[in-house]
Amino acid sequence: MTRPRIRVAAYVIRLRAAPELLVFDHVGMPQAGTQVPAGGVRPGEEPEQAVLREVLEETGLRTASVVEPLVVENKPHPDTHQPRRTTYFHLRAPASTADTWAHTVGGAGEDTGLTFACRFLPLPLERPLTDDQDAWLGRIDPRWATTSARRP
Repeated sequence: MTRPRIRVAAYVIRLRAAPELLVFDHVGMPQAGTQVPAGGVRPGEEPEQAVLREVLEETGLRTASVVEPLVVENKPHPDTHQPRRTTYFHLRAPASTADTWAHTVGGAGEDTGLTFACRFLPLPLERPLTDDQDAWLGRIDPRWATTSARRP
């Protein structure tokens, strides 16, 4: 039996008039669809570290913070059908975070050189995300969006 690839995915929420989710699209690759930051966990890396690293690598956002892990999903890759185990995390971004920006991925990973168009979408989403990445948004505790929970 093949061991699953261990991954993380980030629901980065910004609170304004309503909660908003950070998403991105690959510039010049519309077939990739709208996604949330996600990727593999490196050997020896804690999942909380990995999710913050993936957010930084894919969006350039340095001010996100982990609120909590939400769910572990065992689901094969949509193209290769190889096993994957993804931990979805709820993160928060400051309300002052820009509405939109472009980020070019650096480093030595497979996304190096790609440009991602990042933006916040109001919740609930009007359309599903690629690979059903939005499936677990309902796990975010709705009490988090109350005024008393809006801590920096």
